Amino acid sequence: MVKAKRVVTEKLVADDGVDNCWWWLVQKGTAAVFITVAVFAILVRVAVSLHPYSGAGDPPKFGDYEAQRHWMEITLNLPIREWYRNSTTNDLKYWGLDYPPLTAYQSFIHGLFLRFFHPDSVSLFTSRGHESYLGKLLMRWTVLSSDALIFFPAVLYFIIVYYKQPSKIHKSDIGWHTAMLLLNPCLVLIDHGHFQYNCISLGLTTGAVAAILTGEDLFACVLYCLALNHKQMSAYFAPAFFSHLLGKCLRRKYPLLEVSKLGLVVLGTFAAVWWPYLYSMESILEIILSSNSKTTQVLSRLAPFERGIYEDYVANFWCASSILIKWKRLFSTQSLKILSFTATILTCLPSMAQQIKSPSNRGFLYGLLNSSISFYLFSFQVHEKSILLPLLPASLLAVEEPFLFSWFMQFAMLSMFPLICRDGLILAYLASFALFILLFNAPGRRGIKECNYYFTPRIMRLTLCFCSFILHIVYLVLRPPEKYPFLFEALIMNLCFSQFVLITLCTNFRQWVLDKPVKLEQIEKKLI
Repeated sequence: MVKAKRVVTEKLVADDGVDNCWWWLVQKGTAAVFITVAVFAILVRVAVSLHPYSGAGDPPKFGDYEAQRHWMEITLNLPIREWYRNSTTNDLKYWGLDYPPLTAYQSFIHGLFLRFFHPDSVSLFTSRGHESYLGKLLMRWTVLSSDALIFFPAVLYFIIVYYKQPSKIHKSDIGWHTAMLLLNPCLVLIDHGHFQYNCISLGLTTGAVAAILTGEDLFACVLYCLALNHKQMSAYFAPAFFSHLLGKCLRRKYPLLEVSKLGLVVLGTFAAVWWPYLYSMESILEIILSSNSKTTQVLSRLAPFERGIYEDYVANFWCASSILIKWKRLFSTQSLKILSFTATILTCLPSMAQQIKSPSNRGFLYGLLNSSISFYLFSFQVHEKSILLPLLPASLLAVEEPFLFSWFMQFAMLSMFPLICRDGLILAYLASFALFILLFNAPGRRGIKECNYYFTPRIMRLTLCFCSFILHIVYLVLRPPEKYPFLFEALIMNLCFSQFVLITLCTNFRQWVLDKPVKLEQIEKKLI
């Protein structure tokens, strides 16, 4: 009996794996698939980390690498209540902490690691602008270990949950899907090249998504709140989490009780993270309402509105339209805050309404993509690196929407190209992009076809791909006219923005038509 069962299983795997380069891994099980891809993904990260980082050899403020190192210096050498305060020992004009407390705690833990092996790299004052080979190795190791300990397990959790769902997804896609998640070239370049820790907040978000898919809503709330408390940009996903959980609560026997439980978990998680800053009622009021100009409070650090609605050439609405409409000149910061908030919420509403009306796991994944890309396109003070947030749900949906995923990835990479060039990561960019293309087009993916809802004909898509290719070359080879020094950045920005808008329309449409098959099945059952 066991032998017969094995023969049947092997036949099914073989049938599913015809011309499939992943089949030999799939038959070994999910663990073998994940370990193999994960080891390769770690090697790719190590290779990218050998290249330069943000601000290397560029005084006086250097770049993101120095910002992360400086936060380790501050959190190690100052009391916790002084981490966000401007003082003689903590000059907030020099890379002051501007992320929530969980980032500060992470910096403290990593700082302990650096101090143990290389104390000079995190000593107060004297380590400013510290650059050494050992320091670089240790700093790179902190990112790699964070990735391996948080993002990788979260991806494994999602893969296990996702492929246990009753759907038309084939098991042979496990290897390919894992590769798409772990070898996302944008994430690898930003975290292990440019130098950041997006893997932590994105890993916590991925874990929260997996928990939602299994019905563990309370656990999902804890993980998502931790993501919010690591990077405030995780709020890009808030409309999707809120609308999906609210829709589920409204369909339960005691909706008010269910909402209350979720609310208590959220408050409890936030209170635990913020506890060092909530030691008295005076401190709480000081955080929120303090008018003392000598101290910069936590919340004001997290929302730096004084920088304006945009800084660099980002492929969102405000930057793209600034060529014609000079937003900063025409409107005050307060007016722009209201405008951006209104535009963001309005573009999120269709997706939210669908999930409140008909909450589902698939709809939730589309909702994550729609809400995060709405924030990227219309929210206040967006950075090029923020494209990582909508790319996460696009990666989670890669098997269901492979064409949209690849198209999105192509223009996400292009949108970051000027930043990558500034960091001296061109070789790493080309290699990681080429690797992604090879893996994406690896033979054997089942049930993958081009999206029928994309709004541009094939000839136009080929033209856009050609334009993207030409822009890469032009940016590297030619100098812009003196009169228009940022001409090439503007061309890249507007091309990417146009495609992000089309993707937004497509994914919102896809989310709203999810109910159609269900209704047809119900009609068929009634007829029978």
